[in-house]
Amino acid sequence: MRITWRTARLVERHSQTSTAHSLIFTVPSWPGHLAGQHVDVRLTADDGYQAVRSYSLAALAEDGRIELGVQTVPTGEVSPYLADELPVGADVEVRGPLGNWFVWRTEQTEPVLLVAGGSGIVPIAAMIRAHRRADSSNPFHLVYSVRTPSDVWYRNHLAAGDPHLEVRLVYTRLNPPNGPRPPGRVAPADLDQAVPDLAPNSPVYVCGPTGFVEAVANLLVDMGRDPATIRTERFG
Repeated sequence: MRITWRTARLVERHSQTSTAHSLIFTVPSWPGHLAGQHVDVRLTADDGYQAVRSYSLAALAEDGRIELGVQTVPTGEVSPYLADELPVGADVEVRGPLGNWFVWRTEQTEPVLLVAGGSGIVPIAAMIRAHRRADSSNPFHLVYSVRTPSDVWYRNHLAAGDPHLEVRLVYTRLNPPNGPRPPGRVAPADLDQAVPDLAPNSPVYVCGPTGFVEAVANLLVDMGRDPATIRTERFG
C-alpha cells in the first residue's frame, strides 16, 4: 500500500507531564496501525517552509482518531509548537503508519518484557493498551526509567490494576518517599525479576534515548538474552 500524506486535525490535547503532551487528531480514512508504529508529521509555515518530524503512536486508532505523544525539546524546531501552541482545530499533515519491526501483534502469545526510558514509553504504551484491549492473558513486564516521579507518562494507565501487567518504575534522579531502590540507571537487578519469566523466543522491546537503549540492550545480552529477540527503537 502506498503511504501518502493525509490531513490531520487536532481535536484534543492532554498534559502528561510539565513538558509532555498527548495530542489526539482526527484523520479521515486512516487505514489503522499496529501497536508500536509511528508517523511522520509535516508542518507548513505561511511562507511555505516545511518541517517534518517522526512521532510514535500512543494507542491504536479509534473512530479515525490517532494519538501521538510529544515531548517538548526547548531548542527544538517543531516539538514546542506542536506540543504547546498548535491550536485545537488546526490541521497538520501525517504520513504513515511507519515501521514494522518495533511492533506487538495481538496474535503473539509469549511473555513480553518492555523497557522504556522517558518519552520512550509512548510506543510501549500503545502495546500495553492493545494488549489490554485484546484481553490478552500473556504476561507483560514493564521496566520504566524516568528522572523523577513527576516525569511519569500515562500514570493512570500504568496503575489500572491490570493482572497481566507488572510495572517497575526506576527513578534516576529523585525517588518518591520510601522508594524501593536508590536513584540510578537501570541495572541488572531491575530486570532480573522479569527476564527469568520470558520464553526463549519472547520479544523484548526497548525504547528511549540512544545511550539508554544501548546500555539496556547490552545488559540484556549479558544476562543471556538472545540478541535476535531484542527489538530497539531509539531517538536523539
